[in-house]
Amino acid sequence: MAAQKINEAHEHIAKAEKCLKTSMTKWKPDFDSAATEYSKAAVAFKHAKQFDQAKEAYLKEAEYHTENKALFHAAKAYEQAGMMLKDMKRMPEAIQLIEKACVMYVENGTAGTAGIALDRAGKLMEPMDLEKAVDLYQKAAYVFETEDRLTQAAEMLGKASRLLVRLRKLDDAAASLQKEKTMYKDLENYPTCFKKTTAQVLIHLHRGDFVAADKCVRESYSFPGYNNSEDCVAMETLLQGYDEQDEDQVHRVCNSPLLKYMDNDYAKLAISLRVPGGGGGKKKKTPAAPQGGAGGPAAAAADDDDYEEGGLC
Repeated sequence: MAAQKINEAHEHIAKAEKCLKTSMTKWKPDFDSAATEYSKAAVAFKHAKQFDQAKEAYLKEAEYHTENKALFHAAKAYEQAGMMLKDMKRMPEAIQLIEKACVMYVENGTAGTAGIALDRAGKLMEPMDLEKAVDLYQKAAYVFETEDRLTQAAEMLGKASRLLVRLRKLDDAAASLQKEKTMYKDLENYPTCFKKTTAQVLIHLHRGDFVAADKCVRESYSFPGYNNSEDCVAMETLLQGYDEQDEDQVHRVCNSPLLKYMDNDYAKLAISLRVPGGGGGKKKKTPAAPQGGAGGPAAAAADDDDYEEGGLC
């Protein structure tokens, strides 16, 4: 079967080369027919698992479509060549060709197709290079935004934001989330804005910037319905507990279903959040001193309780 497909591919290449020849009666090469034959050759090589030869055939197809000013078809061929490189585990080269295809899609006026291709490329890169995946998702977001496709643009930024959190690039993640939130506001998707505010608060608190976290919540009061939402109540409670170094309160909010069932990268931020100087555990409330003074019987009893509970530690 493989040998048959390889022979078939070579037959198509021979036909393509014939289309490119000129003569006294044929002054110009037939680029369109040559591209078609190379496309058929590439498919045959692919079925025979000859990915390198399939890649070369797709590149030839792209070249002749470009000569014929058929940019969309040229871009498709470059994208297919990239997928052959992916099958050969040559991801950096694959991504280069897919990005080249996306530039041609945009030049052709089909930017939406470019955004879809960049999204696919981002998914391919996630397991091996998170930073490159972020770059691809951000490019996809930009392409969709220029086409006024804000829903898709926000989705791409969402993927980039989560990966930036995973990379611990929290400043960049906060900026990315702000862009997301602005897009969802323009779309009047306010419940999603609430979730983005919650994610921002978690990021800012991990950055140690309480003021920025508080500002995010205050700015969100302008969203219809935010004041009475469970997101608002949770964030106000979290900020109060964080500001007062009440580890019990912070722990309760961060382990509530509202935060634990967020996207995984944000849920991890919630579970790992600690108040400053808290030592990583729940803060134990210090008993109030009795009116009789710090050295009275009640204070001594509290000291005895502490000794029995914690020992010499």
